[in-house]
Amino acid sequence: MQLQIVPLIIVAAYLVGMLIIGFVVGKLNIKDSSDYMLAGRRMGLFMVAFSLSANNIGGGSTTGLAQKDFGAWGMSAIWYVLAASIAMIPLAYFAPKIRKTMAVTIPEVVGRRFGKFSSTFTAVLGVLSLFCLTSSQIAASGTVVATLTGIPTNVALVIAGLVVILYTTFGGMIADQISDLVQFIIILVGLAIATPIVIEGCGGWEAISSALPPVQLDFAKIGWVTIIGYIFNYFCTFLAGPEMVSRFETAKDERTAQNASWLSAILMAAMSIFPTLLGLAALATMPDLADGGANAMMAVTTAHAPGVIVGVISAAIICATMSSADSNLLCMSTMIMNDLYMGLGGKRNLSEKSIIFYTRACNVVFALIAMGISMFGVDIVTMNTFAFGIRCSGPFAAYGLGLAVPRATKTAGVFSLVAGTAGFLVWQFLSGGDFLFGILPVVFGCAVSVVAFFVVNAITLAMGQKPAPSAYIEE
Repeated sequence: MQLQIVPLIIVAAYLVGMLIIGFVVGKLNIKDSSDYMLAGRRMGLFMVAFSLSANNIGGGSTTGLAQKDFGAWGMSAIWYVLAASIAMIPLAYFAPKIRKTMAVTIPEVVGRRFGKFSSTFTAVLGVLSLFCLTSSQIAASGTVVATLTGIPTNVALVIAGLVVILYTTFGGMIADQISDLVQFIIILVGLAIATPIVIEGCGGWEAISSALPPVQLDFAKIGWVTIIGYIFNYFCTFLAGPEMVSRFETAKDERTAQNASWLSAILMAAMSIFPTLLGLAALATMPDLADGGANAMMAVTTAHAPGVIVGVISAAIICATMSSADSNLLCMSTMIMNDLYMGLGGKRNLSEKSIIFYTRACNVVFALIAMGISMFGVDIVTMNTFAFGIRCSGPFAAYGLGLAVPRATKTAGVFSLVAGTAGFLVWQFLSGGDFLFGILPVVFGCAVSVVAFFVVNAITLAMGQKPAPSAYIEE
C-alpha cells in the first residue's frame, strides 16, 4: 500500500500531542495515588461527561459500527451507539450514589457489603475483561496505522500499544481525562466534517441510497426486540463497568456526576449517525470489500476524500480506540493494586510514591500482554461483547443493588455474583455470543443475578440473617 503522507502527519501530530499531555501532567499534577487513580476527585461537568462519552465511543462504536452497516444491519446500525446514549439516562439515578461511596473501584464497594470473596471474584472478572477490551482497542488503532503506512499490521499494533502505554503511564487519570476531552472533540468534530465530504465524493446521498436495497435504509431493520436488548445491554455494562464508575468517582461532587450522565447521553446521540453513514457509503460504492467490511470506514474515506480528510478520520478512529484503551488499562492496573494485591494481603503501608510506581509498572506489563493478544486477530465486536458480559453479569446486582437496597444480606450478594456469571456463560454458549430469543448473553446473565439477589435476600432475611454493612463509608 502506498504511503499516505498527509494523513500520516496528522495522526503522528495527534500521537505526539497525547504523549506530551501525559508527560506534562505526570510532572505537574500527580502528587499522590488519588491524583493518579481518580484525578483527585475534582473533575467538573464537562471533563467527566466528555470522558464518559469518549470511553463509550471505542473501536466497536466506530470501525465496528461501520462494519455492521456493511454487513446485515444497514441503517439500523445507528442503534449500536444510540442505544448507549439512551442507557445513560437511567444511569443518572445511580451516578450520585456511585460518587457517594468515595471508593476507588467496583470490587471495593462489593467487598464492603458482601465480603472478601465477593471483592476478589469481582476483581478477577474485571481484570479478565479489561485485558480483552484493551486488546481490542489496540487492534483497532493498529489497523489504522497499518492502513496509513502500509507497514505490517503487527508492527502497527506495537506502535499503537506503545503510545497507549506511555501517556497512560505518565499521567494517570488526570491525563486520561484531559486526553479524553481532546479525543472526543476530535471524534465528534472530525467525523462531522469528514462524513458529508465522503458522501459527496460517493456521488451524494441520493446516489448512495439508490444503490442500496430499501431494507438497508430501515432504522429498525434489526428489530425492536434487538434494539431494546441493546439498550438493556448498555445499561448493564455501564453500571458495572470499571471505566464508567471510575469517571463518576472523579467528579467533584454528586450533582456533577449526575449531570455528566445526562450530558454524555446527548453527546453520544450526536455522534451515532456518522459511522453509520460512512458504513452505508462503503456498502454502496465498494460492496466487495474483503474481511466483511472490517476496514469499511477507512476504505471509503481513502477512496472518496482528500488526504487531509483521511487524516481527520484516521485521527478520529485512533482517538476513539485509544480513549477506551487508556481507560481500560488504568482501571485494570488500579484493580490489580487496590483489590488484588493489597486486598489479598499485600503490603498495606506502601507509600504514595510506591503505589504510583507499582500501578505504572502494571500499566506497562499488562499492556504488553494485551498487545500480544491483539495480534491474534479476534473480531473486535466479538471480543468486546464477551468482555462486557464476563465483567458485569455477575457483579451487576451485587454492585447496583448493593448501592440501592439497604437491607441486603451477604449471602444474597455472593449468590448473585456466582449465579449471574454462570447464567452469562451458559447463554453465551447457547447463543454463540449473539441474540437467543432476542436476549443477549450479558442481559440474561444480569437478569439471573437480579432474580437470584432478590430471591436469596428474601429467604435469608426471613431466616434471620442480618443485612450486610453499608456501601457508604459514612453510614
